[in-house]
Amino acid sequence: MADLLPYGRQSITEDDVAAVTEVLRGDWLTTGPAVARFEADLAAHTGGVPAVSVTSGTAALHVAYAAAGVGQGDEVVCTPMTFVATAATAALRGATVVFADTSPETGNVDVDAVRAAITPRTKVVAAVDYAGHPAALDELAEVAHDAGALLLEDAAHSVGGSWRGRPVGSWADLTTFSFFPTKNLTTAEGGAVSCADQELLARAREFHNHGLVRDKVRQRFPDEGGWHQEVHEFGLNYRLPDVLCALGSSQLSRLPAFVVRRAELHARYDAGLADVDGVATPVTLPGAEPAWHLYPLRVLGGRRRELYEFLRERGIGVQVNYVPVYWHPVFADLGYRRGLCPGAERFYAEELSLPLWPGLADADVDRVVDEIRTFYR
Repeated sequence: MADLLPYGRQSITEDDVAAVTEVLRGDWLTTGPAVARFEADLAAHTGGVPAVSVTSGTAALHVAYAAAGVGQGDEVVCTPMTFVATAATAALRGATVVFADTSPETGNVDVDAVRAAITPRTKVVAAVDYAGHPAALDELAEVAHDAGALLLEDAAHSVGGSWRGRPVGSWADLTTFSFFPTKNLTTAEGGAVSCADQELLARAREFHNHGLVRDKVRQRFPDEGGWHQEVHEFGLNYRLPDVLCALGSSQLSRLPAFVVRRAELHARYDAGLADVDGVATPVTLPGAEPAWHLYPLRVLGGRRRELYEFLRERGIGVQVNYVPVYWHPVFADLGYRRGLCPGAERFYAEELSLPLWPGLADADVDRVVDEIRTFYR
């Protein structure tokens, strides 16, 4: 469709292009100084918590579960209102995923539902900052730690946000990020894992680099030669190259401006849709400073698909985020059934993501609002 207004897109400047070009003209395309610089730049936005850069948000989740030691016989309590990767990567580690229902206000996992889902086998509680609104990270950490589990914050939507005065990335035992083009900053493809615990961080760093052990103190055959390296546990190549890390550092320099602009656009939608019967605008809970990745409008009265098709026909690229994870056939084939989390299923039935990215013009927002108002006349 010509002139489709997408629901999200990257924001690239000449400074971004110059940063990438500088690396291409240098000596290191990967495993070089731009990687360390990007990881340090990211830590400046997560309260100083160190990070390991990886090839995608999905890779970040896989690395985080590996660092946590998730495996056969373990359970991971997870929200169903997320992209499938949050749960799939736990399942790939051999864990049983236990889904906990979500809040009708934010789409984030409900603390009481998490508490009810925990068993002695729970290894990790995985919360998602849906749409960029942080989950109840303080309460979730308490619930997880009381059970002897770790809290994993899937912050794919929320880099640059904060909860109760502390930045996203500083609350959970492990925090994962995604830098896909539609996210709050981009490295084209890419992600990261942040964790304050040095042992977890070392495990994450090792797993993302094939599991290679170069520390002679830990090697079983340290006198083999200067070239020697060993693999003690299987890992994968999830290294993010210097070229993409350079783009990430350039983008991070504008992250505060991105967050502000997204908030402005979000507020403009709120104002334009506040009096429209048949929709509910997103809420912001006390203590949250979201970094809005999505504008998740809720369409009431069973008209979500009708409004979706109406807007698409008019060149407005709305989207739905997300199908409850356990609805996917791969989970259905494992025995999960619809009806498991009624709150999440109701939220899904109503959710419609409106276009939102920093380069979106006020006039574009007004156009979307006008079309929605026309639909309800």
